[in-house]
Amino acid sequence: MKDILHPLCLAIAGTGFLVLVRDLGKQRRDPALVALAFTYGFSALSYAVSLTWVWVRIDGLFGVPNIVVPIAQSFVIFVLALQATVLAHWSKPSAEARRRSRLLLVAAFAVIAAMALLFAALTPATTRPTDFSLYYAHDPVFQAYVLLYFGTYSVAEGYLALSCWTYARRATNRSIAASLRLVTVGAVITLVYSGIRIAGIVGAEAGFSVSSLNDFAWACGDIGATLTQIGYLIPTVTRRAGSVRGWAASHVRYRRLEPLWSALDQADPGITLRRPARQGQDVMRGRSAHFPLLRRRVEIRQGQKLMRRYLEPAVRAQAETRRAADGLAGPELAAAVTADQIRAALVRHAAGEPVDAPAEYADAGLSLVTTEDELLHLQRVASYFRPPASENHTASDVRSATTGARS
Repeated sequence: MKDILHPLCLAIAGTGFLVLVRDLGKQRRDPALVALAFTYGFSALSYAVSLTWVWVRIDGLFGVPNIVVPIAQSFVIFVLALQATVLAHWSKPSAEARRRSRLLLVAAFAVIAAMALLFAALTPATTRPTDFSLYYAHDPVFQAYVLLYFGTYSVAEGYLALSCWTYARRATNRSIAASLRLVTVGAVITLVYSGIRIAGIVGAEAGFSVSSLNDFAWACGDIGATLTQIGYLIPTVTRRAGSVRGWAASHVRYRRLEPLWSALDQADPGITLRRPARQGQDVMRGRSAHFPLLRRRVEIRQGQKLMRRYLEPAVRAQAETRRAADGLAGPELAAAVTADQIRAALVRHAAGEPVDAPAEYADAGLSLVTTEDELLHLQRVASYFRPPASENHTASDVRSATTGARS
């Protein structure tokens, strides 16, 4: 059972570490993030060294049978201390959280040192990668070792379950509340694991055996720990998924503005101070389109200003009548008419025929308070805009320029 579940747990813990360690360079001063990253790191190490084939090789390397036991369990003690540290930084003032974190790490080192002394007093004669706890259950020194380790384990997991359940009830963010509840479930399941291990020691003295529950104990330990790790990772994955959605959305919006921007840029390349890179290259390199999108907004608006001299009042009137007849109203009507005006202005610009008394853009009266409002409006304009077929138009072609359909 151990060698079936441990690889899965190792993959989850390793993935969690890689996901979080990427953010450490940007947020080194966030102690909760640092503690959480190392929680996954130490957890992954505990699973890695406990794999049977790794266990045997480490024993051979050090020449001490079952030396992996205190190594792996020391990693687990660090995991428990770091999990409590994360909760401290999430729920306590900074000064109190730092003080509690130091105490937790000191306690972890003390427990690990005591475990090392007790293990050194054992005389294990053979490597037991799957049933070490049961094989040495009658050894008084090992009994003390088990009570120390699993007693600490049980207290830590009990604290984790109680704290996360309490914080979940207070959380206003759904993903955080769900993650804390999942951590609670995982912690409770791991208590079954520690309970069976302690029962093995008690049974050795009381005359009963729990050897038939060995696989079940491994399953509870691995499943509970995995649920805990997934729970801690949910907020980060949710936040990262939101970032990915934002990244993708910005590229989609940037691409949708391409025809409108391109037509204005061809009419007057001066609106573009810096030639944009190919979007495909930026996508392949994972670059954000946020700032290029903002720059494109400014350039389109600048292009509109330069086309202002070519806005014929009759074009706007005709476009408003026709678009209203299509059922458009409000911001949609303003966007569609503005798109028709830009198209007609581009035709006049190509012919070199400015208007003596130019009209206003249909969107001039819109209340676009934020940058987001303006971007949404330009998306609508771009959706109705159809570029002129060519730049070789005369003034007689202007009327046909108002017949563009929404693309």
